[in-house]
Amino acid sequence: MFQPGAPAASPALQLDSVTNPLPMQRVELLDDPQEWLAFGRPCTPAGTPLAGSAADSASADPASTAWDSQVVLEGMHCAACALTIEDALRAVPGVVQADVSAATRRARVVWQPGRVVPSQWMEAVRRAGYRAMPAMDAFARDQRLRESRRALWRWLVAGFCMMQVMMYAWPAYVAQPGDLSGEMEQLLRWASWVITLPMVVFSCGPFFASALRDIRLRRVSMDLPVALGMAITFVVSTAGTFDPAGIFGKDVYYDSLTMFVFFLLTGRWLELRLRDRTAGALEAVMNRLPDSVERRAADGSFTRVATRRIGAGDTIRVLPGEAFPADGRITAGSTHADEALLTGESTPVARPVGSSVTAGSYNLQSPVEVLVEGTGGQTRFAQIVALMESASLQKPRLAQLADRIARPFLVAVLLAAALAAAYWWPSDPGHALMVAVAVLIVTCPCALSLATPVAMLTAAGTLARHGVLVRNLQGLEALAQVDTMVFDKTGTLTRDGMALQAVRPAGSCSAEEALDLAAALARQSMHPASRALAAAAARQAPLGRWQVKGLQEDAGQGLTATVEDVTGGMVARTIRLGSAHHAGVASDDSGAALQVVLSEQASDGALRELARFDLVEDLRAEASAVVQTLQQDGVAAQLLSGDRRGAVQRVAAQAGIARAQGECTPQGKLAALQALQVQGHHVAMVGDGLNDGPVLAGAHVSFAFGRSVPLAQSRADFVVLGDSLALVPQTVLLARRTLRVVRQNLWWAAGYNALCVPLAVVGWMPAWLAGLGMALSSLLVVLNAARLARDLPSLPGWQGSQPREGAVPARPDSLAGSPPPQPLDLSKNPLEPV
Repeated sequence: MFQPGAPAASPALQLDSVTNPLPMQRVELLDDPQEWLAFGRPCTPAGTPLAGSAADSASADPASTAWDSQVVLEGMHCAACALTIEDALRAVPGVVQADVSAATRRARVVWQPGRVVPSQWMEAVRRAGYRAMPAMDAFARDQRLRESRRALWRWLVAGFCMMQVMMYAWPAYVAQPGDLSGEMEQLLRWASWVITLPMVVFSCGPFFASALRDIRLRRVSMDLPVALGMAITFVVSTAGTFDPAGIFGKDVYYDSLTMFVFFLLTGRWLELRLRDRTAGALEAVMNRLPDSVERRAADGSFTRVATRRIGAGDTIRVLPGEAFPADGRITAGSTHADEALLTGESTPVARPVGSSVTAGSYNLQSPVEVLVEGTGGQTRFAQIVALMESASLQKPRLAQLADRIARPFLVAVLLAAALAAAYWWPSDPGHALMVAVAVLIVTCPCALSLATPVAMLTAAGTLARHGVLVRNLQGLEALAQVDTMVFDKTGTLTRDGMALQAVRPAGSCSAEEALDLAAALARQSMHPASRALAAAAARQAPLGRWQVKGLQEDAGQGLTATVEDVTGGMVARTIRLGSAHHAGVASDDSGAALQVVLSEQASDGALRELARFDLVEDLRAEASAVVQTLQQDGVAAQLLSGDRRGAVQRVAAQAGIARAQGECTPQGKLAALQALQVQGHHVAMVGDGLNDGPVLAGAHVSFAFGRSVPLAQSRADFVVLGDSLALVPQTVLLARRTLRVVRQNLWWAAGYNALCVPLAVVGWMPAWLAGLGMALSSLLVVLNAARLARDLPSLPGWQGSQPREGAVPARPDSLAGSPPPQPLDLSKNPLEPV
């Protein structure tokens, strides 16, 4: 993982490594502990990332703990390759864990510095026939671009050769008996052989290299049957060209070979492009940080340095279009920032001088100077990247099943091809070998190995772009089967703050005057009730009459201060704001969730009530529509909270939840959830992650709102980075769509093989058609998964895929006839809803 703020790298890997790929012969430079933060992070021996002071101490002494490193792999093509690399890594002493993803071509390696160094386990990957490079660095991206260019050139050469060979083969297809002389037919064969040769050497080179590697290491991968098919076809056709009178001289198959290779490379190239755009969306998010940044030198000038060389206290200059490389505060200039990754909110946020900026957000408007305050694992972006890396390398249950059957299936393919060749050999050896080639090609299980991981990773990338992090890919499958959604109240259905519901003035004091007077005191306090009163007063025209002096706050009770009317010249008044007991008046059992009383101390010392303010928890604007959407989709909603029963029932009624339970301890929540599971329900839990750890871990699948919990400590399967509850039902709908796509992919892959294998065995499917079928099967699987890269499913009755923060969603159709919500009217009677 790319970690800005790491200790200064060794000279050989300083700024030069930003622009030049790291030579593999110098991979031993990565053994320097100062380089480890560039592609990993410290963790426990079990592979759990460290956070906070533990991570800082581990970074100070890198050899004292295990490390979790991420690498990009070159040369792998299938699930069998992933299993081979995993076996090679796990065989290295000191490697605790190794996970390889065939869809993303990345590996996660947990290793112990006291027993092994990176160059050793990377060498094990090289001996297995592949190449490992540190992830999240410039040369890894350059390598991906070079791979794409090479794939394009191989495809272009194959296409040119195919067209030329088809031109030479066409006369043989249309000629009548006697039209072509033997010399002309032989000349066309030689011309086809000359044109096919560069395609075999250049375009087919990677397949032959991979097959030779497999033979040398005595294993099988998906490239082995494909390379055997290519080699057999070319050898049989070459034998027919050099010895027309021999057993293979009847026909040549250059046209079938070139068409097969062209179709195969077409599928591989399109698959590569689609994977970069769909499953590669995760990697695109993780590569947001710039490779270099301008840092102020001692003489005041700015020089460009590698991002990982900046540290707390440095001043950097961030240009428009660049991502902020670290957390900090703007000291010069002003701009707007795109913080969609961190909050899920796509609207640009104003960032003037003195405001904070976060790593991973984009500078949209103008150059700014930033004082760096946090780097590396201290940033929220680093926690997000850690979660995404972990998810991208997980293998869902269906993908694990495909991996387990990949190798036995390939062995069965080789046996089937040998049996088909043996069956047809007595009648026509040339035809027998071509039947074997068709079997080898058509049964290659590429589509089967891609069916699950590509769909899962595409869905995870789509969710990440909208502010939902998938910590556990298996959670997508579990979420698709959920029939009960359990919500926490505070911080989940409600926001962290409170809202003013009604003002009840007493005596001659008007509602406007009472709220303005109360807000004058409330602005001096950070209590949620004080913030609610100050916010409500800000929505009306401020009177600006009161000057507050000598304010005192009795924690948990209220405020006392002396106020003067600066406009009317009145004498000083002693005002109290807080609980009824603090205000010196009788309590009122009106049923308000929270009541704040404003009172004045008379000249005789008695306390006289001026007004009462009824406060309620600020229910999220989208809460009722979210609950209604879930219920329409067959998901029952329940509420479990540790708050008082009355407050819980009130929130449940507002949100439209029928079953609610208050005064629950964390253990009580877990017991209630387990009771639902015993009844056969598949339960999802939505909480803020602060005191919901046990119930989040105990549910079949769980959500946590990322603003309320350190991401590295969250136990949830999904982390909602933004502040919109609408993302929860949207994620449910996307999970169901993802599972449908996975099932479609698996059925297609299985049905394709069930149909085409018998046709190939009986000799009804030529090699070129088998190649076309194989390429199309893999391509259709990836294209089907690419549909998941669209926007999140929209909710019925809502405008857009998700409401912007602070926006009011469109009302559900069922509430279309209801009157719209009214603004706060301070002249109305008590308990008038707002």
